[in-house]
Amino acid sequence: MHILNEQVPAPTDVGNALIGIRGGSELDLDLRLESVHEGILVSGTATAQIAGECGRCLEPIEYDFEADIQELFYYEESEEFEDDDDVDQYWVVDDLIDIDPVLRGAVVTALPFQPVCKKDCLGLCSECGISLNDDPEHQHEILDPRWAALAQLSDNVASDATNDKTSFKREEK
Repeated sequence: MHILNEQVPAPTDVGNALIGIRGGSELDLDLRLESVHEGILVSGTATAQIAGECGRCLEPIEYDFEADIQELFYYEESEEFEDDDDVDQYWVVDDLIDIDPVLRGAVVTALPFQPVCKKDCLGLCSECGISLNDDPEHQHEILDPRWAALAQLSDNVASDATNDKTSFKREEK
């Protein structure tokens, strides 16, 4: 068994469109490498800084994330899963292992698909883009275009009623 505690630069493009690990940032590995009959069992944690933006209001998000890792890397001679395409197989090649795909799998599957800065984030106004977190009472009077003709008719009736009252008052004098 070998214990590995190291800080390495994080790989690029670990995450999704809105959130992920910053490429080149520090990645803390705390791993245990154990020799087993089939290969090398890697278990432990990888801690990284997650950065991105809220899916509702586009505010920046940053937090530390700890991914649990446990994967078996098979020796090259092992033929246990050679024909099974449904199983992810990781191999020890020339006494080296590549934990990059394992790390990507552990981090990407744990990241939120639509990250939010807080649970009750209100997002942005769909009309003007103002942050509704800053002004929760913000709203626009939106008239459905299907009712626009009726609203115009209503304005005309109100205008005619005002004109009729004015002309009635003039006739009285």
